[in-house]
Amino acid sequence: MFDKMESKVKAKASMNKSETLQLYSSTTCSHHPGSHSFYWGLTLIISGVASFIVFLYAAILSKMLPPSGIPLLSAIESDRYYSLLVPLTLPILVVLVYFHWLSMKLFKHA
Repeated sequence: MFDKMESKVKAKASMNKSETLQLYSSTTCSHHPGSHSFYWGLTLIISGVASFIVFLYAAILSKMLPPSGIPLLSAIESDRYYSLLVPLTLPILVVLVYFHWLSMKLFKHA
């Protein structure tokens, strides 16, 4: 058992610096363009930007643009839910931030 571990250590020690850097750069760097997590990150960023653009259109831009003849866009233009969602969420956000601050203070001095 120790012979196998010793041979692995010797094999790694015999590698030159460029082989070692190539080995570690291809396996451990998650931001490398060929890695799996790089593509997942890129997918999440693109879907977040697309969701933001769709929400921006539904909440703000559809109310400013002239009416269109497309049924789906007309339904979005006449919808009032998303245009009221952000203004009604902001006071709740302020209250929740205050409660978070208060709980941290109570925890700190308990």
